[in-house]
Amino acid sequence: MTDRDRNDETYTIRQMADRFHMEPSTLRYYEDQGLLPNVGRTATGQRIYRREHVDRLGSICCFKDAGMTIDELKRFFTYEADEAGHIDEMMDLLEHRREAIEEQRRALDAAYDHVLRKLDFYGDVRTSIREHEPRPDWGVYARRRYVQ
Repeated sequence: MTDRDRNDETYTIRQMADRFHMEPSTLRYYEDQGLLPNVGRTATGQRIYRREHVDRLGSICCFKDAGMTIDELKRFFTYEADEAGHIDEMMDLLEHRREAIEEQRRALDAAYDHVLRKLDFYGDVRTSIREHEPRPDWGVYARRRYVQ
């Protein structure tokens, strides 16, 4: 199959929904919000998606996973349509998202570290119960760091 053949492929709403693990209603919503523009229709009104929609939806999913809101997605794609005129705004939007992700990562690392401490502690508690030994002191575990 050539690149041209791949570019000419079309997809139904069900194929797109299955490919991206989402409901068809989500695709319709993205279209209504202007995030998936120029979706074609068959003579009977069924949506026809093309490679450009697959690519755009991949970006949408990635940015949604990164925490972007619908409004931020709209701004990003508006900026992207005129990169030269909006490069600073694009960079600011992406920088803000990067900072937010870093904060989320720090919070997740702290939570992960706490879970690991608790696993270590309660594993030793279980051993102490089974072996009729004194219960370990949480204070020892509370100071441990597992995440670097």
